Amino acid sequence: QVQLEESGGGLVQAGDSLRLSCAASGVTFTYYHMGWFRQTPGKERDLIAAIAFSGGDTYYADSVKGRFIISRDNAKNTVSLQMNNLKPEDTAVYYCAAAYYGGPYFANPRGYRDWGRGTQVTVSS
Repeated sequence: QVQLEESGGGLVQAGDSLRLSCAASGVTFTYYHMGWFRQTPGKERDLIAAIAFSGGDTYYADSVKGRFIISRDNAKNTVSLQMNNLKPEDTAVYYCAAAYYGGPYFANPRGYRDWGRGTQVTVSS
């Protein structure tokens, strides 16, 4: 089982940037696709960005495409989410998640079975 720990959330103003990081442990990191999900009260947890185990493929939800960048450092067992031009509608709890590479396609949210505790991102207008 993958242990995941997010960091980097906080309160920012619209238009600002923020970088989230997630440290993974307990498994061979390169066997896992990595994703970032976010959730607001009363709504489902949505996949907003994902990166394949090799780092060669990425996926972005339309809501963040062109503003967010996902990356991974397989040497450090970390995945990051650079969030630029933040908007109030980006306010949510952000979760790091892992999906075994032998499972569904890396951009399929159903493949993600291991989760961090989440970090709050609040964007004020």
